[in-house]
Amino acid sequence: MTAALNRSFASLRIPNYRRFFIGQLVSVSGNWCQTVAEIWLILTLTGSGVAVGVTTALQFLPMLLIGAWGGVLADRFLKRRLLLITQTLHMIVPLTLFGLAVVGEIQPYMVFALVVVRGTVNAVDYPTRQAFVSELVGSRSVVNAVSLNSVLVHSSRIIGPAIAGVLIATVGVEPCFLLNAASFTVMIWALAGMDTDRLQSADEIVPPEPGAIRAALSYVRGSPNLWIPLALMGAVGTLGFNFQAILPLLAKFTYDGGPSAYAALVSAMGVGAVVGALTNGARGTVSPALLAGAAIGFGALALLAAKMPSIAFEVAVLAPLGAASVILASSINSTLQLASEPEMRGRVMALYSIVFLGSTPIGAPLAGYLSETIDPRAALVMAGIAGILAGLLAKVAFTRMAANEAARPLGVARNERSPLAGAPS
Repeated sequence: MTAALNRSFASLRIPNYRRFFIGQLVSVSGNWCQTVAEIWLILTLTGSGVAVGVTTALQFLPMLLIGAWGGVLADRFLKRRLLLITQTLHMIVPLTLFGLAVVGEIQPYMVFALVVVRGTVNAVDYPTRQAFVSELVGSRSVVNAVSLNSVLVHSSRIIGPAIAGVLIATVGVEPCFLLNAASFTVMIWALAGMDTDRLQSADEIVPPEPGAIRAALSYVRGSPNLWIPLALMGAVGTLGFNFQAILPLLAKFTYDGGPSAYAALVSAMGVGAVVGALTNGARGTVSPALLAGAAIGFGALALLAAKMPSIAFEVAVLAPLGAASVILASSINSTLQLASEPEMRGRVMALYSIVFLGSTPIGAPLAGYLSETIDPRAALVMAGIAGILAGLLAKVAFTRMAANEAARPLGVARNERSPLAGAPS
């Protein structure tokens, strides 16, 4: 047990990554606090499930539209400096929302507009943060570091909503926005104080060349190690990973609860996700069976969640569902980082960001519509079917890839960067 825990937290022994971890833990917790406040504010202002879905979709629409260009910037500029800029810009939206909420002038269209602004900054920030992990820890620790990143994201998913639930129930949404703005100062401190000599690679500032995105698409298309995991993430991300839209509607309309019930559902998924991420980090390897199995397990648990008769039973199922979701997402993330060349990694991770987050503008309104016209449980059924079918198709695709590799004539090089045979942590 002790050895497994040591493996789970191995990357924290690297000083730069430790600073990065602390900064993200605080800033992502603040972001979740704001996300809960935004969703509850829209639900209070409109009472509409579709409006909740639209709010979630608008947050990630810029990722779908311009996320690939965010990857180009991540490949062409110093990632640490780029993150210092994006983290500073991230403070604008929560401060504006705080001011509008305090003076009582907040309207749904204002929230929609500011969510788009936040998403635009995130379209550069998110793929840059994902690609930066390899520079902080090196290729041998990528699986562990990505899993620890999932730990912090989902620990924040417990901390942020818990704080938001208390604040909204006692004093309102306004402090949630102010708290998020303050949280970015910790991330800025972490980035500013890093030892740049210890970064694993040094980027050069090079203007983006014409056709950079087209080159990335061609690169991915030519490698099954990249396009199969991306396709799997795209299917599950679009139809399954819409819990920001589903959970508040489940809390309010299915279980007749308030912000504390919403926070409990989010926190339950977060607890499970932390356990799943720690388990994944201790494993240190990824495989086709793991990717396909995690998708199928996610789908089965989503279907089970759709059948729960009470919020207590729902919480019990959402925990393992959170574990399955983070094992799937972090394993795909690790696979892509290990299988991509350093000069392409930012763009590959931008494509991951698009299918992971940028697919939400398609899936979230659909989940909101199903929740409003049928029942929030219907959105969970959609997630379950998507996970199972995508996992089965991925299993078939991986089997064909392995057969093609085995049938390749001697002397023809195989993909030496494939992480699917067991990458070291």
